[in-house]
Amino acid sequence: MGVPYEIAMDKVICTENLTKFYGKKRGVLDLNLEVEQGEIFGFLGPNGAGKTTTIRTLLDFIRPTRGSATIFGLDIRQQSRDIRKRTGYVLDELALYDKMTSAEFLHYFGHLRGGVKWELVQELAERLKSDLSEPVRSLSRGNRQKIGLIQAFMHRPELLILDEPSIGLDPLMQQELYHLLTEFRDEGRTVFLSSHNLPEVQRVCDRVGIIREGRLIDVEHVAALKERALRHVEVRFAGPVPEGIFAALPGVSDLRIENNTLHCTVMGALDPFIKAVAGFQVVDLISHEPSLEDIFLTYYGQGEEHAE
Repeated sequence: MGVPYEIAMDKVICTENLTKFYGKKRGVLDLNLEVEQGEIFGFLGPNGAGKTTTIRTLLDFIRPTRGSATIFGLDIRQQSRDIRKRTGYVLDELALYDKMTSAEFLHYFGHLRGGVKWELVQELAERLKSDLSEPVRSLSRGNRQKIGLIQAFMHRPELLILDEPSIGLDPLMQQELYHLLTEFRDEGRTVFLSSHNLPEVQRVCDRVGIIREGRLIDVEHVAALKERALRHVEVRFAGPVPEGIFAALPGVSDLRIENNTLHCTVMGALDPFIKAVAGFQVVDLISHEPSLEDIFLTYYGQGEEHAE
């Protein structure tokens, strides 16, 4: 993809109380967010939580009701044209020109961006298994997505803003996209990736912002989130153990003991639980590592009121 370079700004995206209403219907509420240079930042939430509204507002496709935001230190409203020159993006509803071939479409967009190296376009097309001679109108959803991704990467932007970028891609192409994103990040560039695909976010992101009903409820490194998540634990002891010792431990729930095997859920640090277990003869211990889905459910619980 290229060689590392330096960007002066440490904070690539900054929002301050960014809010968007559609009439009386909420989009996002008082969003305060910072995305740092050289990271893949995952913006995580179900459909309708406010992810796409945030992206469209950052790109100045829609105007905020109140609040403000900057990208590269530039105001998203007053300097949106300068921002887009340095940004690549793929929106959730990808629109291409059906009367062009894929190559013609990319040439056209390359010209609008002041010219791109066609060798890079060809490299991206090869990696994503995209036939640029095909007419856009004949492309499947996945192949259209590939063209959208190529146009986002091809001018080597400083920032990528991607809304559900792997939609329509088969598993092999998803893996190639993840390789492209990590290479992009390793060059010192920045990715803002909106998704409800939990394994995808866990696979590529450095930090995650979790949005619920239009509000940002947490921002954390993926590893730190996993440390605070629910773990399902099974411990097989050599003999009977008293249930009360474990039931009284902080963070332990769903406890049951059957045939000298303890089953429970532990939220947060495992240290108190492990110390209690060490007081008995242990035959086997299995701790199921929490997935991002487990983490997500601890924030969302059973219900979520969706919005547009």
